[in-house]
Amino acid sequence: MEQQNNEQQLNIELSEEMADGTYANLAIITHSFAEFVMDFVNVMPNVPKAKVKSRIVMTPQHSKRLMKALIDNVKRFEAQYGPIKDQETQAMPFNFGSPAAQA
Repeated sequence: MEQQNNEQQLNIELSEEMADGTYANLAIITHSFAEFVMDFVNVMPNVPKAKVKSRIVMTPQHSKRLMKALIDNVKRFEAQYGPIKDQETQAMPFNFGSPAAQA
């Protein structure tokens, strides 16, 4: 007997505008009981102000799935290219008006 594939294929469309991506070198992550909010920011040296370039809001369940996918991809990256070196964390000289977060 033939096995049926119950997985549905998802067709994802990527516009030209979105394909370029948005660069961010800081992520500020906050959460409530119902959602995680991730703000992606591009901080430039000697510029005291930075704008949020993108905000992603996810359920806790999807956030955990994202975390697991990132862990898996970092492991595969390091297996191919070697360890990613942690840079020393520099204190940010400004207050974003939100609880302390890690990125």
